[in-house]
Amino acid sequence: QVQLVEAGGGLVQAGGSLRLSCAASGSIFGIGTMGWYRQAPGKQRVLVADISSGGSRSDVDSVKGQFTISRDNAKNTVYLEMNSLKPEDTAVYYCNANVFSGSIYTTYWGQGSQVTVSS
Repeated sequence: QVQLVEAGGGLVQAGGSLRLSCAASGSIFGIGTMGWYRQAPGKQRVLVADISSGGSRSDVDSVKGQFTISRDNAKNTVYLEMNSLKPEDTAVYYCNANVFSGSIYTTYWGQGSQVTVSS
């Protein structure tokens, strides 16, 4: 079994910053791509950014220059640094990871972290 545990969400004023973390634990032989998604009220869950095991990043246009994804492979942890937050960034943020168990890759999700940006 593999668990992804998120931390770092909360309430912040517009223009502020937050850092989310997501640590994977359990039966892990390796982790491929890790990513962050968000789901605003009444909307679908969408990709924010992802990062390969080698450190190659991709960000959606709406967060370029504002959010930075990073990872620490030794700690099986992915981070999302969020700066200059806007009310429209309010959402539940979910991490995910493609975990190699020794035979197959399986995608796991974190529990979700509420990020609320007040105007």
